[in-house]
Parts: sequence; C-alpha cells; structure tokens
Amino acid sequence: MRVSFKRVIAFFGGILLGGAVLAQTNTSNAQNATAQALVDAVVQVETTALPDARSNETLGRDRSGSGVLIDARGYVLTIGYLVIEAESISVTDSNDRTVPAALAAYDHATGFALLKLLAPLDTKPLALGDSSAVNAHDVLMILPFGGREAAQLARVVSKRPFTGSWEYLLEEAIFVAPPTQQWAGAALIGRDLKLVGVGSLRVGDAAGNGESNPGNMFVPIDILKPILPDMIAAGKRKGAGRPWLGMGTEQMHGMLIVTRVSPESPAAAAGIETGDVVIGVSNVAVNSQSELYRKVWGLGDAGVKVPLRLRRGTAVRDVVVDSIERTTYFRESVRQ
Repeated sequence: MRVSFKRVIAFFGGILLGGAVLAQTNTSNAQNATAQALVDAVVQVETTALPDARSNETLGRDRSGSGVLIDARGYVLTIGYLVIEAESISVTDSNDRTVPAALAAYDHATGFALLKLLAPLDTKPLALGDSSAVNAHDVLMILPFGGREAAQLARVVSKRPFTGSWEYLLEEAIFVAPPTQQWAGAALIGRDLKLVGVGSLRVGDAAGNGESNPGNMFVPIDILKPILPDMIAAGKRKGAGRPWLGMGTEQMHGMLIVTRVSPESPAAAAGIETGDVVIGVSNVAVNSQSELYRKVWGLGDAGVKVPLRLRRGTAVRDVVVDSIERTTYFRESVRQ
C-alpha cells in the first residue's frame, strides 16, 4: 500500500489539519510541518556488536534499523535485538547528522531497548499513543528511517498473542499487512499521529489463520508505559527477571521440539540437545511454546531450578536446569 507521504498525512491528519480547524490555504503548510516532524522523530540506528558477542551468530555483528525519539532528554526507543551486546551505537537524523548513543535500558520481556543520545539532535520527540485503541482493519502508517519515501500505509490484520522461539511471549501484538522491508525499529503511527508500536519482525502469517499472509509484527506501545520510568532511572524494569534457559523450540508435528541450544547456556549445561522433545515442566504436560513459557515463568524468578521432562528418541528423561536472567548471558554493552 505504497502511497505518497503527502497522501499519507492527508489521510491521517485531514480531520485535524483541514476543514473547520484550519483554512484551506493553510492546510498544505500545516501538513508539511506535521509530516516533517514525524520524519524527524524517526532516526537510523546503527550498531557494531562486540567481537565476542553471543548474538553475532544469529544477528551478525553489524546491525541497522530505525528508532524513535520519544523523550526530549535524548531517549530513543528501538527494538532490542539491534543493540544488545553493542560495542558502538550511532544515531542519524533526517538531516544526516550522526551522533553517538549508548544503551540506556533493555527489557527482554517486551523486546524494547532505550538508547541515550550522547550529543543533542535538533529533533522533537514523538508522543506515545494508545495501542489498546488499535483495532483489526484499522489503517495505520509504518514509518521507518528513510524520509517521506519510506512511509507506507498498512492495515491491521490481527491483534493476538505472539510467541517466539527465543523464550519470548507477548500477550498481544499488532500484525499489519502489507509488510515493510525495513521493519526493525520502525514506527507504527496511529490516526492521531502518535506512536502505537515498534517494528520487530516480518512474518508469513500475519492474520494468524495458517494461510500465507506476509506482514509485520509490531510490539504495542502500551506495554512500554508502565516500565519506561524504571528503564530511564535504572536501565531495566523494577523487580527480578524471568528465568531463562537458553533453549529455542518450535511446534512441529504436534510436538515441542528443541531447535537450538545457546552455547554455554543453562540448557547446554543441563545436557539438553537439539532434537529433544519437551514433554513437561514439573510433571505437568506442555504442548506449546506458550504453555512451556508460562509454566517455567510460574516457577519463580530468574535463578529458580526448572525441572523438565524430555524425550530423546524413545527414551524419556528428567533434567533440572539452573535458570538465569537472560541479560546476564549477554556481553556487557556500551552504556552511558
């Protein structure tokens, strides 16, 4: 749904910027100013990860995506996988000015990361919107870094839970189509021209009905709001983290199969191997990623011992995994 940025802004802002609110002769100027403010708030994020970063195997060492300035003190919101284990981070604005940044906070539960600019940019922050007000079939704007030409309209095809193989679960995510090819950290803009989501993934089944329907998954902004003050003040959300095992799984042929074991992770230390089938947690059967995660997280905070029942070939065995908080597995990123 590629259209001109002027038409995008007209679609979203026509009610606010035209008609009874502003005289017709002023509408174009007002729309141009609004358009430029949106473009300016979205920045490019470029990261070089540490040479020994554990995430280099899956993410590569050089990473690039978008971020959104959300606070006048210089805080940029982006998606966490772009900046974990960073050796250096730079942020570039729409005027091609590049400044260094540091990782201010990371939250594995949401996937959000917060950067702190180490030099000011002449940019106004984008206000946070209300993602709970986003409904299926709404037309929203995707705005990655790249100027007005990068903007596109997309329709919300579903709002539903999302589980990722990397021990990640959102109670509700926003899925849109058609997809953008620049999804990492892209801004999802609501009809009120406020930020309602941050781009995370390209998916093949955006509608969630098992059919081919390419789209993008966006992390809803409402789940940031309760933890944002703690992220700014302390670099993370308040309280203990969830237990993490370092074990990737996929649901295949009615089974929950281990597809990846992170090197030197708790799962690796417990002897879990790729191809093992997860049968249960604490003698309670699990058949899906969401069941597995909820059972593990329900045992307690990071550090809790996690009893798993696995099948390898025809043999069933019980193992106990000494969980950790996931961020302690990563190499220490550059921080402010």
